[in-house]
Amino acid sequence: MLSISVHAQRGVRIAYIDTEYILENVPEYQEAMSQLDDKAQKWKNEIQGKLSEIAQKRKDLSNEKVLLTNELIEEREEDIMFEEKEILDYQQKRFGPNGDLMIQQKQLMQPIQDQIFAAVQDMAESRKYDFIFDKSADVVMLYSAERFDISDQVLRAITRSSKRRQAQNKAQRKAAEEEETVPEINEEQEAREKALEEKKESEGKCCRKTQTRNFSCKRG
Repeated sequence: MLSISVHAQRGVRIAYIDTEYILENVPEYQEAMSQLDDKAQKWKNEIQGKLSEIAQKRKDLSNEKVLLTNELIEEREEDIMFEEKEILDYQQKRFGPNGDLMIQQKQLMQPIQDQIFAAVQDMAESRKYDFIFDKSADVVMLYSAERFDISDQVLRAITRSSKRRQAQNKAQRKAAEEEETVPEINEEQEAREKALEEKKESEGKCCRKTQTRNFSCKRG
């Protein structure tokens, strides 16, 4: 009852985001999607090329049928059907519901979706929102006032998080580079140099003792 009373007094706080707008303004996501589009176009061109070859083989067979035996015609038709099935299977593998394109899209979207969800959670807790909807999802929004749109705030939160990660990665890369530039220690050479220094020091001590004895003798 107390919880209901508090909600009634302050009113329900509602906001919404536009995930499509956020994704369009995340450079890393757009770059990755551009690379994926290039890859998809390459697959399409490859498939289209194979289908064109198959169409040409069908045309050639049609023109040559009068010169071929029924056995040869059947054999070539089987070969053409086999090649066609192979390329259609390949097309399904690349562009089907569970194909490479869909899998890679999900892999690209998952990290940014996690960032959006984390930013929304933080804002909901810090600003006491009761509901935050996604305008680009299946939720039907017949009207939405712009003052309730927090997409830019979520985008800024993601950008700050991305900059922090890039700064950390940059620092790690710099540390790795500095580590690579540390000169290697030649233990054998170091041992020789240390022995030489000890020898020089020992000879110096002997020399000083001799000089001291000679000096004492002269004084005597």
